Amino acid sequence: MIVRALCLAAVLVVALAVPAGAHNVTAGADLRIAQTIAGAEVTVVIKGTSRVPGPLRIGVIAYQPVSGLPVGLEVRSVEDGRALTGTAQAAADPQYVQVRVERTGPHELKLSAGGEVAVVPFRVLVERGSMGDFLIYGGLFLAALLLVGGLLTGATARPGRAMALAAGAAAGVTVAAMVIVFEPQLPPPAPDGAAPAAATPAAGGRPYAQARVETVPARPGAGEEFTLRLDLIDGSTGRPVDDLTVHHEALAHVVVTSEDGRYFRHVHPLRTAPGRLEVRLRADRAGRYLAHAELEREDSGGQLVAAGFEIGSEAGSEIGGEAGSEVDSEVGSEVGDEVGGETSRADVAEAGGAVVPRLQPAAPVAGRPTTIELDVPAGVRPWLGMTGHLLVRSQDGAFLGHVHEMGTPGSRLRFTFSFPAPGRYLAWVQYATGDRIVTAPFTVDVTAAAEAGR
Repeated sequence: MIVRALCLAAVLVVALAVPAGAHNVTAGADLRIAQTIAGAEVTVVIKGTSRVPGPLRIGVIAYQPVSGLPVGLEVRSVEDGRALTGTAQAAADPQYVQVRVERTGPHELKLSAGGEVAVVPFRVLVERGSMGDFLIYGGLFLAALLLVGGLLTGATARPGRAMALAAGAAAGVTVAAMVIVFEPQLPPPAPDGAAPAAATPAAGGRPYAQARVETVPARPGAGEEFTLRLDLIDGSTGRPVDDLTVHHEALAHVVVTSEDGRYFRHVHPLRTAPGRLEVRLRADRAGRYLAHAELEREDSGGQLVAAGFEIGSEAGSEIGGEAGSEVDSEVGSEVGDEVGGETSRADVAEAGGAVVPRLQPAAPVAGRPTTIELDVPAGVRPWLGMTGHLLVRSQDGAFLGHVHEMGTPGSRLRFTFSFPAPGRYLAWVQYATGDRIVTAPFTVDVTAAAEAGR
């Protein structure tokens, strides 16, 4: 009876296993989330923990020179409200702060620095033993017991019972062997503390978020600090979208550029409330600016939100007529021909003005892959999970593309990108060195396929 139960359990483990989700978080893995806070670009690292109750280590990596930037930490369990506090110093090679967590499941990490506060949701996950492990060790243990019993029974001149016990031992070994062979092909069990799976997943996944983008104040002036705010709403329920998944080590990537491309910021807004993302910025020149936000909901695809806003010549001024608090979602406008080396404030280092990358082919053709190479100094380190980033914007701002370095070894970055249409494109390559993020701007003129064939 026991052997039959083990065999039945082995079959059920193989037959009833469910596929792994696309965004399952592995227990014990580190969680890295980029944040633009207190004017600094940092990545918060929450180290994985192997047991609960147990230690949870948190560090803040700085990707630019910072002098004693303290970041207040508060870890709170969503289920029981228990909170623990600490302070981390942002640094290129930070010291990790250790707090003790008492349970798995949903938690919130509140970050405080420079008068700004962000609340990052995360889950404490711990691996749990699988049914496969139970069957393997249970089958082997049962086989050992039956084998010993068979030997003892055979020694007392009862061959029939000895054969039955030996058969049971063979069955136990067979069950263990079956699980050993088939278990690697099955998804691992959900870790302790994982979010419960939806009983009836929505057909086609969750809908894209509807975004309302605004600046605070409504009419920022040149040189004035302002907040760019994104409010995300689920159009099917009217509720705030608070299920963004971490992609490329951030909840959202926001690229802000001036129409002429002289101003460029690649930032990572703070979650200040459910469904609300905010980042503080400052633009030194009046004019029209474009914002593109890359984000992704759980059980949904990647989404690009685009909007435009105005910077006045002085605080509270208007440009081009009446302006409201909500920014204009249309981004088309004529711009100048040249792109200079001006990027953002001191937290993003310039690459010494415009650069000249190597293109293959030298005259890119719309719709065909182009290889872009750029020499970089030694000591480039990963940022946002990648060695390098290429961001490409059409001249009118209607298109934004974002690809990553292909992993080429040595002191160069190499990207492959297909420009969607002929015309002039503004491009920026970004990479991180030991103490800063370098932004290298350039332009690319793309021809039509018909012109390239002449």
